[in-house]
Amino acid sequence: MPPAEGASSLTVPMSETRLNKTWLLATTMTLVVAADLVTKAWIRSHMTLYQSIPVLGNFFRLTYTQNPGAAFGIHVGSHSRFVFLGLSLGALLVLAYLYVVTPVRDRLRLCAVALVSSGAVGNIIDRVRFSRGVVDFLDVGLGSHRWPVFNVADMAVSTGAVLLLLSFYLEERREPGDGGNGQA
Repeated sequence: MPPAEGASSLTVPMSETRLNKTWLLATTMTLVVAADLVTKAWIRSHMTLYQSIPVLGNFFRLTYTQNPGAAFGIHVGSHSRFVFLGLSLGALLVLAYLYVVTPVRDRLRLCAVALVSSGAVGNIIDRVRFSRGVVDFLDVGLGSHRWPVFNVADMAVSTGAVLLLLSFYLEERREPGDGGNGQA
C-alpha cells in the first residue's frame, strides 16, 4: 500500500513502533532474568553458603553469599529485605514510565532502561523467595582489596545505569530543535 499523501515511505506505523519497544524489553528481560536465575540456582545447588572457589586465582572467585540489603551490602536494619523490596518495586514503576515515554529512536535509553529493569526483577525474585536476601556469587579483587560480591542482575543494573546516564548526557548535548539528530 503506498504511503498517504505527504507521508514518507519510511514512516513506521505506531503498532510496529510499540512492537519494537515491546520486543526489546521482552528479549532483554528474558535473557537477563534467565541468566540470573540459572546462575543463582547453580550456585545454590553446587556450593555451600560462604564457600569460595578460585576461578582465576585470587583475582576472580565464586563466593556464595546472600545479601538482605542493597548494592554493596547497604543495610537499613532488620527490615532491609522489605525496605529494598519496596524501593525496587517503586523504581520499576518509574522505569516503566520512562520506557513508555522514550521514543523508539532512542535505542540507547531503551536498552539502558530494559537492562536496569531486568536486573531489578532478577533481584526482586530473590528478595521474595529467600529470607536471607539476594544470592550473590561473583567475587573480584586482589588480596584483601575486594569489590563487594555481586551477581548477573547487579551487572545488568550497573551497565544499564551507566548507559542511562550516558543517554541523558547525550540528550543534554543535542542542540535545541535538532529533533534528536544533533551531534554529540
